[in-house]
Amino acid sequence: MDEIKRNEALFPISVVKEITNLTARQIRYYEEQGLINPGRNKGNHRVYSLNDIARCLEIKRYIDQGLNIAGIKAVYDSKVQEKNIIPNHMEKLKIDLSDLELRELLVKVKKKIYGS
Repeated sequence: MDEIKRNEALFPISVVKEITNLTARQIRYYEEQGLINPGRNKGNHRVYSLNDIARCLEIKRYIDQGLNIAGIKAVYDSKVQEKNIIPNHMEKLKIDLSDLELRELLVKVKKKIYGS
């Protein structure tokens, strides 16, 4: 986990698709809805961070549980409001995945990129 920062946009959409089993259209829709915010590389292609990938997996879980996009937005909005009620300037808004889940995600990403 030390070698890659969670917010550093490094991964193309093909990696995100493979890890999340989402289509490119679904991923772009999440972006259009403001649920994820991928970066852009010099060629203006979308690049995703580990946090973006984790957020896509989280959105997928919410949808599998029957929540629609409006409901998912409400969940995230309530999390932001909770953070604002108890201000803590040292802590950034975090995705609800544990460090273990993020480490497992990183292993999948490394396997996809390096084939090992």
